[in-house]
Amino acid sequence: MSANTELVDRFIAAWKTEDVDHIVSFFHDDAVYTNVPIDPPNRGIEAIRTMIGGFLGMAQAMEFVVHHSAENAAAGIVMNERTDRFQVGERWVELPVMGVFELREGKIQAWRDYFDLAQFQNGMAG
Repeated sequence: MSANTELVDRFIAAWKTEDVDHIVSFFHDDAVYTNVPIDPPNRGIEAIRTMIGGFLGMAQAMEFVVHHSAENAAAGIVMNERTDRFQVGERWVELPVMGVFELREGKIQAWRDYFDLAQFQNGMAG
């Protein structure tokens, strides 16, 4: 496993800690995170921190299950196909996601998640 894929795997695992500072430590200060079907880009570490804090606050628990990873090492890009799971009240919401991570100097420079917005909204509505 390459250093870039390992970094993304550690980042995904960090979400289980629910520690915003730890999760944000994987990003460059000028990083960009985009939930493609929902948000405009979250630019900079403070915007990403706010978004992640809100995201963690919406669920009692969450996990990201990575099914496949692919990498373009020369470009510093890692992509993963995964299922994001969120516990909302008594139920679990599952969402298929495709994530694209652009890495620079051992940190995440850009992160984009692609998913079906209607499926997410229906799952959250119960």
